[in-house]
Amino acid sequence: MDRTRLAGLALGGGVVLTLVTGLLPLRTLLGATHYGFPMAWLIRRVLAPEYFPWRVDWLGLVVDLVVWTAFVFVLLVVYDRFSHRRPGGQAT
Repeated sequence: MDRTRLAGLALGGGVVLTLVTGLLPLRTLLGATHYGFPMAWLIRRVLAPEYFPWRVDWLGLVVDLVVWTAFVFVLLVVYDRFSHRRPGGQAT
């Protein structure tokens, strides 16, 4: 797999995983529910609906995106290394 394809797949997988973790509540504090893992980046505050209760923590979103992109990148590199091996243990 070439580097451009590997980086593109890792970035796409990182974006998808970041958005999926935005659906799972991480912790609840008094007055707000936080979403995202490992950093909370989406916050729903307990407010009246006319005051728009959703808030995005951009730093947490970027950190999550970097973490999940690195995770997917490592998985793809490991998969690429071991997918080209023969049953005898030698590379093709």
